[in-house]
Amino acid sequence: MRRFTILILFIIVSLTWGTTWLAMRLTVETIPPIFATGIRFIFAAPLLVIIARITNTPLLFPRGQRTFQIFICLFYFSIPFTLMIYGEKFVSSGLAAIIFANMPVAVLIASIFFLKEKTNIYQIIGLTIALAALAGILLNESSAQNGTHWQGVIALVAAVAIHAIIYTLCKKRSCSVSVITFNALPCLCAGIILTMAGWCIETPQLTTFSLQSWLSAAYLGAFAGVFGILCYFFLQQQASAFQASLVFLIFPVIAVSLESYVYGYAISFYSMLLILPLGLGIFITLASRNIKLSKSRAAVTQN
Repeated sequence: MRRFTILILFIIVSLTWGTTWLAMRLTVETIPPIFATGIRFIFAAPLLVIIARITNTPLLFPRGQRTFQIFICLFYFSIPFTLMIYGEKFVSSGLAAIIFANMPVAVLIASIFFLKEKTNIYQIIGLTIALAALAGILLNESSAQNGTHWQGVIALVAAVAIHAIIYTLCKKRSCSVSVITFNALPCLCAGIILTMAGWCIETPQLTTFSLQSWLSAAYLGAFAGVFGILCYFFLQQQASAFQASLVFLIFPVIAVSLESYVYGYAISFYSMLLILPLGLGIFITLASRNIKLSKSRAAVTQN
């Protein structure tokens, strides 16, 4: 039964994350990126707050961590999510997913710098393969005439880097709060800040927003932003960290396939080939990190 539960959760999370990128692409077609990110969080936040109230989960971080909660609002939600959706104005949803799939590699790099984490040869090999394959994909896509622009790539890479750094800082500060506490109030505040900022800076015309963009923003907020988060949290509880992280190998394939089906095009053939070494590099990074953590726990148990 436990294996079946893990499988179902894994499938749901992979499909949710895989469809998120197309939803962002559809949202930003008629809604400006800052305002779009704001209403995305506005759709998600009330549901998260309601869940917090029903489950008696605190909205505030513990004392001593509440300044960091403001930091989370700005640098985990507001800035990187805006960069993500802005990047999709210039980059295909499939390529955006491929860039974000390198999160485990980015977390490893951030851990080396901020946590002084020691690495083994396999982690270095995995990191090198993944970065080389990603560089090859980006260079190939920039030369192909498919609408890829470097400002979109830079925005997406920056979003990945910021998320990896925040994740590492959470670990460094031993900030262990529930997934609802981590998301609910920062999400609500980010939604209000970005909606107001977008209204003032981008001066959006609501009459120009398509129904498709509204529905996509609602999907990103209410479904991917709530249901997807909770499913990944339950997946992490049921499965090992390594098993849960394998989602990063699956959702880019779903995103690329979905874009090909909806728009009739995808990344180039050579970039598709480079996905194989990219996936291999990410897999080696995840597997070697998992082995290292297992050895550390075993050593602690023996002592």
